[in-house]
Amino acid sequence: MRISEATTNDVPELARLQWLDTRHEEPSQSSLDAFASELAQWWADREDAHFAFVARLAGPEIVAMAWVALVPRVPRPGAANRLSADIQSVFVLPEHRGRGIGSAVVDAAAQHATQLGAVRVTVHSGRRAVPVYERLGFASTRQLLQRPLD
Repeated sequence: MRISEATTNDVPELARLQWLDTRHEEPSQSSLDAFASELAQWWADREDAHFAFVARLAGPEIVAMAWVALVPRVPRPGAANRLSADIQSVFVLPEHRGRGIGSAVVDAAAQHATQLGAVRVTVHSGRRAVPVYERLGFASTRQLLQRPLD
């Protein structure tokens, strides 16, 4: 397995994985190719704040992805460039799950964020994935709260 930071050349595969991950959530009026174009433009507009990490097995096909979004924080005296990070859009092709591939891309994304100076890395997880994140060192805290939408 090879874990690497994705490049713009990977956008069609990233779009395909995102498409597969969300195909049951919302009906889409556009094609996969149209979505890939939208994703390419979205990422180009946010390339300094959003990074994707991917896993490949033997060939060029991407079998898993994890994105990390960097969020600038309000400066404090002596700390003008503060960052937080959020892990997003983690997906592993179903036939490759349960082999540590998702953990590897999440770990790479989280490490990248901390290397760039993030003081906190968060993730909003589905229930089934909570144990995976806990094994990677994520923990629930009483201080991190979420306000539900009405």
